[in-house]
Amino acid sequence: MKFEKTVPRVLIADDHQLLADACKSLLEPEFEVVGVVTDGRSLVTAATELKPDIIILDIYMPHLNGLDAGEQVKQKLPRVKLVFLTMTTAANIAAEAFRRGASAYVLKQTTGDELLLAVRKVNQGASYLSPLVAKETVNFLLNQESGLGGERQITMRQSEILQLLAEGLSMKEVANILDVKPGTVAFHKYRMMEMLHIKTNAELLQYAIKRQMTAQ
Repeated sequence: MKFEKTVPRVLIADDHQLLADACKSLLEPEFEVVGVVTDGRSLVTAATELKPDIIILDIYMPHLNGLDAGEQVKQKLPRVKLVFLTMTTAANIAAEAFRRGASAYVLKQTTGDELLLAVRKVNQGASYLSPLVAKETVNFLLNQESGLGGERQITMRQSEILQLLAEGLSMKEVANILDVKPGTVAFHKYRMMEMLHIKTNAELLQYAIKRQMTAQ
């Protein structure tokens, strides 16, 4: 009796449409690309509906960054493999990605062949880290108790609110997106500022940029 070989299903998340299309073209001969989304919130929704085997995602994406989106997806789909594809070479960001459940961390500066290699390794159950990121530093940071820059001091909901505020949305607009009351957004904002010892909106924006939530 013959068994048909199942083709791994891949979901791509990147706010640069040309790059997302290039990834799709690169992977399609070997994998089934089930969807392409351009922001982190859409990624969580699409992943829940499509249930891919592998997700290729950027760190910085609008509405919900890749680190937070990836963590949310892993909570819903523990077996999904996350392949981060990013410009960020910083070892602490790479360590944070693996702490959130990444299977691979690939740099956009590298060739398509490296991305394909990483996806293949992940599909086989292995992990992958781009050679351009210092492995020893990543391992050292992974062994530290806390996450990125006080990361674990704020909740997932607070992180969502922080990114949307940092992108320039008003408290009312954030409340509409998250389906909460504006007062709830205000409470979380000032609670975060108190916890992180931040006194101004400008400092809050800088904190969001440091955590790869929004572009500089």
